[in-house]
Amino acid sequence: MSGAALGLEIVFVFFLALFLLHRYGDFKKQHRLVIIATLLAWYLCFLIVFILPLDVSTTIYNRCKLAANSSPAESNGSYVTLAPSKQKCFKPWSYIPNGIMPIFWRVVYWTSQFLTWILLPFMQSYARSGGFSITGKIKTALIENAIYYGTYLLIFGAFLIYVAVNPNFNLQWNQLQTIGIAAANTWGLFLLVLLLGYGLVEIPRSHWNGAKRGYLLMKTYFKAAKLMTEKADAEENLEDIMEEVRKVSESIKYNHPLRKCVDTILKKCPTEYQERMGRNMDDYEDFDERQNSYPSEKSLVKLHKQVIYSVQRHRRTQVQWQILLEQAFYLEDVAKNETSATRQFVHTFHSQEPENKIIQYFYTPTVEWYWECLLRPWFYRVLAVVLATFSVIVVWSECTFFSTQPVLSLFAVFIQLAEKTYNYIYIEMACFLTIFFLSICVYSTVFRIRVFNYYYLASHHQTDAYSLLFSGMLFCRLTPPLCLNFLGLTHMDATISHKNTQPTAYTSIMGSMRVLSFIADGFYIYYPMLVVILCIATYFSLGTRCLNLLGFQQFMGDSEMTSDLIDEGKELIRREKRKRQRQEEGENRRREWKERYGNRDDSTRNRVAHTDQKESSFSETNTNRPLSKYTRSNGRTERDRIELLQDAEPLDFNADSVNDDPLELDSGRYQPGGRYLSMSRSKVFDDV
Repeated sequence: MSGAALGLEIVFVFFLALFLLHRYGDFKKQHRLVIIATLLAWYLCFLIVFILPLDVSTTIYNRCKLAANSSPAESNGSYVTLAPSKQKCFKPWSYIPNGIMPIFWRVVYWTSQFLTWILLPFMQSYARSGGFSITGKIKTALIENAIYYGTYLLIFGAFLIYVAVNPNFNLQWNQLQTIGIAAANTWGLFLLVLLLGYGLVEIPRSHWNGAKRGYLLMKTYFKAAKLMTEKADAEENLEDIMEEVRKVSESIKYNHPLRKCVDTILKKCPTEYQERMGRNMDDYEDFDERQNSYPSEKSLVKLHKQVIYSVQRHRRTQVQWQILLEQAFYLEDVAKNETSATRQFVHTFHSQEPENKIIQYFYTPTVEWYWECLLRPWFYRVLAVVLATFSVIVVWSECTFFSTQPVLSLFAVFIQLAEKTYNYIYIEMACFLTIFFLSICVYSTVFRIRVFNYYYLASHHQTDAYSLLFSGMLFCRLTPPLCLNFLGLTHMDATISHKNTQPTAYTSIMGSMRVLSFIADGFYIYYPMLVVILCIATYFSLGTRCLNLLGFQQFMGDSEMTSDLIDEGKELIRREKRKRQRQEEGENRRREWKERYGNRDDSTRNRVAHTDQKESSFSETNTNRPLSKYTRSNGRTERDRIELLQDAEPLDFNADSVNDDPLELDSGRYQPGGRYLSMSRSKVFDDV
């Protein structure tokens, strides 16, 4: 089993990252480099979270083995071994041989840092660029990132000059490397505590509110009203951008040097707009550079960027609206089925997607009713209580993990109790649950947060390239300080425990933080206590109330604006529901008509086709005969038709003169306003 657990987790984490990226990204439409870079960033961050418990268990085994082979006071290099234990050291099932983990952590860490600080910011600017060539996009990305990279180079250069001038400092390359790691972890820890304070409260509360059907339905109505406003804004913005594209397309003709750029812009437009612009364009008209003023290439680049953004936003709002409608319809069905006497779940609308037969066999309407109406609310309540308990433990441990005598951090107590008995399964499970819960609190906030329309992770393949790359940057910057915070909570970090024991392989690549004592003994210990204030602010929804006061509508039960938006969303859902019902009724009537009269229509269609074939053959036979035989007869028929038109009096087809009694009307077609295309033959030919 040596190294087998590491290999299995590497494969499992890869498919987990691939599944999440497939849910949010679009493999068919987005650039492959964007997909690969985002997948690599997510994969490395998730891999650190899953592999770190194996590093902890391997370190505990190495400490036990080293203590068993050493004397109580023997020193070994930079650390002092413990007294020999009477307990026999059992090798854990997931033991990783020495030398593998340091290399593994070094590759993973520095790759993630290269992604988050150099490659991903450049790819963000490249993805948002409206250039028409690779060279143009690279140039735009370099210009946009010049300030970004120049700031870091300026700070680093000033620091190197200060170290070189000051004779008190004698820093080596390893110490400079440690200072760089400490600076990156400090920035990540600052953001980590903010996101963690929100997630520790919001995740248990969201699951508790998930058990309230009325709450979820009201919130869905609220989201529907807000999304309809955003959807209308996106449609209006798209119309304005398409109007500009139309003007540019009409002004720049087929033989203009910038016509290729216009064609590239047209390819990014929706299909209906492309067809409309194609019909109104005259490709045979030459351009005259002296008479007309044409847009520059720079303005076309800006227009191209606006087209990409507006089309993506419009498509995203359309898909989100359909998904929100399905959620609202389902929640309304749940509210109706709660009082059902048959205890079978009845859907108002059938699912548009084909369901799996295995799921249909086990998840019957009766099982669905018991789960949705009885079991699911209680399951969410129990899960919310468990998550709230974990949150309380995390907050307590964040405030007390610096205390080593006595040990107040509950996570450290759990690990030390398991370390005495060398129960590696319990150690790995405790470490995994702890770091997994911390990761869920932080990463879920990254998935929920929205910075206007610049950063927004939307599910169902609706996330743009810029947001995907930005999420990869956040993950790579948050994961290393998250793991260091976890090791501090469990007292596996020597900086926190103040013990000269063998460190984990992960902390060994970070170097000794003693180089910057004010960070190791100050910021890393006392700043996480701020999570208490953030949790209190999140519990009382202070951030939501501030956004509401600034004009950003947020869901608040005691707000008049929230009530108005709920009523508006309820009316929108009701309107869409009636529209969906009319569509289904029309489809059902057409289906019933086809099933009832399908065979008769087929026979009638065959009979009509046979008659048309006979008439066509008869007409062909007549056309082959000489026309002189029927010339006189045809001339007489023509004269009779002319005389008939001349002698007939004009008829008045006003609505007042037409008899509305259907019994007195001959068969004919009726036109709006009481007019008929044909009248009774006896009345027409009375004067003939």
